[in-house]
Amino acid sequence: MSALTVDDAAVEYSSRGRGTVRAVDGVSLEVARGQIVGLVGESGCGKSSLARAVAGLEPVASGQVLIDGRPVSPLGWRRRTGQDVRLQMVFQNPYASLNPRRTVGSQVADGLPEGRSSAVRHAEVSRLLDLVGMPADAAARYPHQFSGGQRQRIAIARALAPEPEVLIADEPVTALDASSQAQIVNLLVSLVAELSVGVLFISHDLALVREIADITAVMYLGRIVEMGPTQQVWGAPRHPYTRALIDALPRITEAPRLPVPLRGEVPDAAHVPTGCRFRPRCPVAMDVCTEQPPIITLGPAMAECWLAESARDDDRPSDKH
Repeated sequence: MSALTVDDAAVEYSSRGRGTVRAVDGVSLEVARGQIVGLVGESGCGKSSLARAVAGLEPVASGQVLIDGRPVSPLGWRRRTGQDVRLQMVFQNPYASLNPRRTVGSQVADGLPEGRSSAVRHAEVSRLLDLVGMPADAAARYPHQFSGGQRQRIAIARALAPEPEVLIADEPVTALDASSQAQIVNLLVSLVAELSVGVLFISHDLALVREIADITAVMYLGRIVEMGPTQQVWGAPRHPYTRALIDALPRITEAPRLPVPLRGEVPDAAHVPTGCRFRPRCPVAMDVCTEQPPIITLGPAMAECWLAESARDDDRPSDKH
């Protein structure tokens, strides 16, 4: 059984001018222990809204989020239960996610189980800091005394304190310089192997996700439009949006080649296009795309596209002899 299961989850926001906006519209995915699932897509596609809902920071309008088969409770004023703390989040900006008025050690210790003696808690904080590559004496210092990459290591140590089964990493390296990004990514990959923790890694950096993720899910305007093993999604993308994102990546080639930009902008989530959501920007849109696109299963992968349906038909064995 997967550690994290998101089943047909939807997230809605209401505003006076725009009415009800469905930022996440029926997303389903799973994260197993020791697995990295990459979630990619343009800004505004709903990735962070999904992350907050999975972590319990936003309520789901419909569907459910399960950790070890039990629903995740929305965050309230009371301390979270032992079940819910198995799901932890690493935020995008380490400058904002740590309290500047409290020592690093006190913040890492927040996630430790209650009832432990002071000496045990101190030893555990030192162990967690060492696990993320920080010295033990960092516990007595304050966040402003560290670089951005070091702060993100501290934030990861804090997230590991409750011994979670799944980490939600929401753009965890975007606010860092290039060298710090590589170090934090390598740290997360090593933690997955060492602790067998699952990671939902959310990023707009498709090349990075390709390198570290076991499963890649491509999100567009609130829905997963393609998902499957990373090498399959990137080697043979079935959805035009996935192909467009890959074509937009810069490449080093012998002949001069510029990235192919994706035309248009992500539509307003308050006014979702009929049929296929990608249809207004799709270079191969057909009349049938005005209908609701099918969910096509291609081995271990899926895609919401009529072209994927054609591809599945082509892959079927012929009856001719």
